[in-house]
Amino acid sequence: MEYHYDEENLKNLRQTYVGKKVVIINMEGEPQYSGKIGVVKSVDDIGQLHGSWGGCAIQPENDTFEIIKEEK
Repeated sequence: MEYHYDEENLKNLRQTYVGKKVVIINMEGEPQYSGKIGVVKSVDDIGQLHGSWGGCAIQPENDTFEIIKEEK
């Protein structure tokens, strides 16, 4: 299923995730990404998260992931 985000939703996704460290719990169709950790570098125009965990983008509506809270 493909999702389309309006500009306001894309802005919110970018503010929420860009620069955050995340762990991928489950990426649909890509089991080798489970457990990978990376930093979200960008959110594209269809709402996918791209980052330092490797080639596939996280699709927030299909994949399971969590923001890793930084210890202070």
